[in-house]
Amino acid sequence: MTVWDRRRFMTSLATAGAASLLPRTRAQGAPTPPGRRGIRLGFDNFSIRTFGWKAPQLIEYAASQEVDTLLLSDLGVYESLDDAALADVGKLARDRGLELQVGTGSICPTSKSYDAKLWGPAADHARLLIRVARAVGAKVARCYLGTHRDRQGTDGIHPHITEMAAVCKSVRSEALDAGVKIAVENHAGDMQAWELVELIEAAGKDVVGATMDAGNATWTMEDPMSNLELLGPYALTTGMRDSTIWETDKGAGVMWANMGQGIVDWTAYLDRFRELCPNCPFVLEVCSYTWQHDARYLEKSWWDAFPRARASEFARFVALAKNGTKFSLPEGRPAGPKSRELQQQQQKWDLEQSLRYCREDLGLGLTASGTSRN
Repeated sequence: MTVWDRRRFMTSLATAGAASLLPRTRAQGAPTPPGRRGIRLGFDNFSIRTFGWKAPQLIEYAASQEVDTLLLSDLGVYESLDDAALADVGKLARDRGLELQVGTGSICPTSKSYDAKLWGPAADHARLLIRVARAVGAKVARCYLGTHRDRQGTDGIHPHITEMAAVCKSVRSEALDAGVKIAVENHAGDMQAWELVELIEAAGKDVVGATMDAGNATWTMEDPMSNLELLGPYALTTGMRDSTIWETDKGAGVMWANMGQGIVDWTAYLDRFRELCPNCPFVLEVCSYTWQHDARYLEKSWWDAFPRARASEFARFVALAKNGTKFSLPEGRPAGPKSRELQQQQQKWDLEQSLRYCREDLGLGLTASGTSRN
């Protein structure tokens, strides 16, 4: 999208019937789906990051929550990266009835997020990720390019996409030998969905797919449903949370929220999810009420980072903002003076509330809450 008068566009969008672009939201009375959907339910360790738990503790907690999938999204959760120790982690997960997925951070050598001092060459970091996945028996290895900072500067995000695709291609043989697919996340405002599709196609979709993050989509001015339409066919795993979106004098504000507390119509989303990626788990990455993001799309300079944004997709995001309201904290959420203990209580409360909503309102998970796997 070129830089032009966004204010005039916003006026014309409102008068031309922006309401027709709006999805039916939870507040508009979407019905509770009947029965179970047959979609696996899980979460990642970032959801309860303040506990600092290692893999065995995370596995035991996931088993207590009777989820189907656990994504260990960073390599710091392992007490050892020795193959034998990793194999023990994989066995523990299988014994608890869990599908384990693994992950790490950036593997893009030119990203502002990549730590070459810690990981060395980016291709070696990718090889380590694949080895860890193989050792624990995981088929999916999540990673990302960077953050919204990589959109800034003269050349923007696209040279980074080229570099990361090259890294993925350089480890293709290792990934194929291990039976592991690299799942690249749309992360922290780095790529819009269509840009991630370009990366996957360039790297080779036989070894690379998507970690589809509905919450991060809102940070790049995307309706999560638009993001699903593009990334669903490539999705290997997910990072799911709700979002609240509301209009501001500079554009829109975005705040992540617990499942069912935001603007996403999850019933409609999951109907399409089941059509596009029926074998993909619904993995929660809950980081609610923590970071507010301002999409200042009424400011001309904002568009320097999005020179090729697509108007039809942006319009759907604007429609969400027009229909949205600023977030409010759910009743019963732990509150008090800031402390590590309060953060732990809030993260656990947010995750478990979101898991209940997913089971009881959306019909997710292969087992009903409270039933035995045995």
